[in-house]
Amino acid sequence: MADESPLDRFRAVLTGTARAISLDPEVEVAWTADAPVQSGQSMRVPMPGRALPADQVAEARGHADSMALRLRHHNAAIHGRHAPGEALARACYDAVEQVRYEALGANAYAGMRGNLNAAVAVRTASDPIARAAKPEEVPLPTALALLLREKLTGQEAPASAQTGMAMVRSWIESKVGNDMEALALSLDDQRAFQQLALDMLQHLDLTQSASEQDEESQEDEGEDQEDEGEEEPSSSDDQEQQPSEMAGDTSEGDEDSESEQEIEDDDSADSDMADEGEEGMLPTRPNRPWTDLPENFDYKAYTSQFDEIIAATDLCDEEELTRLRAYLDTQLKGLQGVVTRLANRLQRRLMAQQNRSWDFDQEEGLIDAARLARVVISPGHALSYKIERDVEFKDTIVTLLIDNSGSMRGRPISIAAISADILARTLERCGVKTEILGFTTRAWKGGQSREAWLAGGKPAQPGRLNDLRHIVYKKADEPWRRARKNLGLMMREGLLKENIDGEALLWAHSRLLARPEDRRILMVISDGAPVDDSTLSVNNAGYLEQHLRKVIDWIEKQSPVQLVAIGIGHDVTRYYRRAVTIMDAEQLGGTIIEQLADLFEDE
Repeated sequence: MADESPLDRFRAVLTGTARAISLDPEVEVAWTADAPVQSGQSMRVPMPGRALPADQVAEARGHADSMALRLRHHNAAIHGRHAPGEALARACYDAVEQVRYEALGANAYAGMRGNLNAAVAVRTASDPIARAAKPEEVPLPTALALLLREKLTGQEAPASAQTGMAMVRSWIESKVGNDMEALALSLDDQRAFQQLALDMLQHLDLTQSASEQDEESQEDEGEDQEDEGEEEPSSSDDQEQQPSEMAGDTSEGDEDSESEQEIEDDDSADSDMADEGEEGMLPTRPNRPWTDLPENFDYKAYTSQFDEIIAATDLCDEEELTRLRAYLDTQLKGLQGVVTRLANRLQRRLMAQQNRSWDFDQEEGLIDAARLARVVISPGHALSYKIERDVEFKDTIVTLLIDNSGSMRGRPISIAAISADILARTLERCGVKTEILGFTTRAWKGGQSREAWLAGGKPAQPGRLNDLRHIVYKKADEPWRRARKNLGLMMREGLLKENIDGEALLWAHSRLLARPEDRRILMVISDGAPVDDSTLSVNNAGYLEQHLRKVIDWIEKQSPVQLVAIGIGHDVTRYYRRAVTIMDAEQLGGTIIEQLADLFEDE
């Protein structure tokens, strides 16, 4: 078409190419200002500049090619069936599989090879391997994938990863032996490749062999059988047993068999949970009773001296806030009407609940129009009236907690800001208090907390190692008109850094508990898991994520606060019980309205 821009034409070419590679005519390609993401046949790749710079074009092509190759050569069911349960092993397992299907395209087409190489270079530049200063800081999944890519395609690792690769190359090669040569011979067979990959992970001491697992299970069975033959329970100091096994030892007759059956059922349920799971999700961790967890959730901060809770007005002057708010309004001029209509729908629902309701089939009151026929036919009928009664509408407060991390940069943070604006205005008209909060960090890669840790001799397992920045955009008792400009702060360049979700949730939750309202709702708007390179590089894998899961579990099970989450481009249902995931930022306004409407209508 004559009015198509170069970007539109390039996207059409990308879509056609992706359909041809994947052999799927339903594939759609769209632009994103965030990280590239794929959901089924929908692909979102980084948008190049208007002038279509060659390096950005190659990057977009590389991501689209990778996603198309995944659709064509990857079977999620096969991949997930025997995926290891350990977090590090699963990450390596997923990374190796991506290398496999990308190598199939790189080896077959020279153009695709260059595109994939550009995407890998960009991906690696932001990976911790590019900043590693010692071997323990090199992420094993990245190093293993790049080394395997060299073996399968002959392409060297990007320059940004060469230093990190040199630190661990000899160790990996000594562990895996000829495993990578065997993998190269099985590129076309995902099942065979998967088994060889699991063997390689075993050689890296990330998983156990099948024989070791069988021996352990046989030992467990032998202990169970010995326990069955004992007339008295053995001391807990002499033999480690689960609570259910201890109970079974003191039972007799049918109670013994019932206990054993419960243990077997639990074991089978655990194995089923390990086998299941959506592709790309982290493995399910065993859930312990909440009472077993310490009060601090096995989590600490090295220091909170440099953390801050700050009002939006203290982060920039009035003139800049006005300019940023005007920029936000121009960015979202086309969307605001849609969100406003949805907000009006929410207002009608809330006002209907607050105003009144009717009791029907009464013996006196107002004549029920629906019963007029009955009145004409049988004037003496007693149950033809209705009585209006007031409905007690719980005093309510809603807190919007918005992820202000760098991955939200671009349209996602714009949509989050305008949705918060519309929602605060609407709820205020309905008499519902609204608080708007944001969370990020004061610096990239640690800030003053990390400097204090380095000066203190770098003690092991320091805990959270960055300076928190919690932002108050609108207080609950503050009128919307007074806080309106504050939301423009999210458009400020340099504000969005890293995100530590668990502590932000606890902060917002504590503010809600201090409120006098009867109903408290906490809505989190985020695009994925917590990320802070400084903390994750010196603590156990999954340190921040485990803390987030424990905080969410506590709020959902024990707190009077109702928790709901909106995930932007990422599946947050693996964290939150009540959550929705959207792939297009344009859906956010409507999703917020619908989720809140459902919460208000729940009894």
